Amino acid sequence: MANIALTVIQPDARVPFLPAASALLEDATPEEIISWALGEFGDRIAIATGFGPEGSALIDVAVKLSPKTRAALNIFFLDTGFLFPETYRLRERLEARYGVKIRAFQTSLTPELQHRNYGPNLWSRDPDLCCRLRKIEPLKEALVGLDAWVTGIRRDQTADRSGAGVVEWDYRYQLVKLNPFARWTRREVWDYIVRNDVPYNPMHDQGYTSIGCSHCTRATIAGEDERAGRWPGFKKTECGLNGGGEPLELKAENQMLDVSDRTKK
Repeated sequence: MANIALTVIQPDARVPFLPAASALLEDATPEEIISWALGEFGDRIAIATGFGPEGSALIDVAVKLSPKTRAALNIFFLDTGFLFPETYRLRERLEARYGVKIRAFQTSLTPELQHRNYGPNLWSRDPDLCCRLRKIEPLKEALVGLDAWVTGIRRDQTADRSGAGVVEWDYRYQLVKLNPFARWTRREVWDYIVRNDVPYNPMHDQGYTSIGCSHCTRATIAGEDERAGRWPGFKKTECGLNGGGEPLELKAENQMLDVSDRTKK
């Protein structure tokens, strides 16, 4: 794999160089991509997981690359307050298996306050707003102070993700974004899960091909798209964390809380 160095360049000046870096890493393995990223960005990179198979595989790869410093890995998820109990239990299983801390970020807008301020069942009326309040805003806080973040998105998941680079500039959040599994298929991810005995959500064995909030997720049936069970009844396949959009100002806001030590469900 080619030796690619970007550390001498200021973050916003990296943009023109990222397509070349992505091209050089296009055929690299996820292990090689994550190894490069951890070496390049050090403690200014974080791994995001939504506890799907890709997110669990990311943790498995990163820990195997950093067995002696696994506790220092910056891994986080967005706790919407509406995740399935199985998702919270998977967090605990991953932490116990790999000896890592998976930090939780969530809005201080409790479900009760959301009901009071926006009316009942906001997700059933305006899922985009619900996602913004409970996912996009907390993600802004999670990324403050970072130069890069790692996601588990794949190009074959949705049309919006089909153009994802292995390495790219995230214009929305103004930092480098890495997608080590971008060119992998769903089958390749699951082959990795099985081959390496990676913990995963048991709901996947019950027909849930993509798992998000409990109110907005259903099992899929044979022949349906992988993400057809997300936001049923709406022409919506993304929560807004990935893809295009106007750049968002990155700043700490009082309504965002790092709730790493919240009581686990």
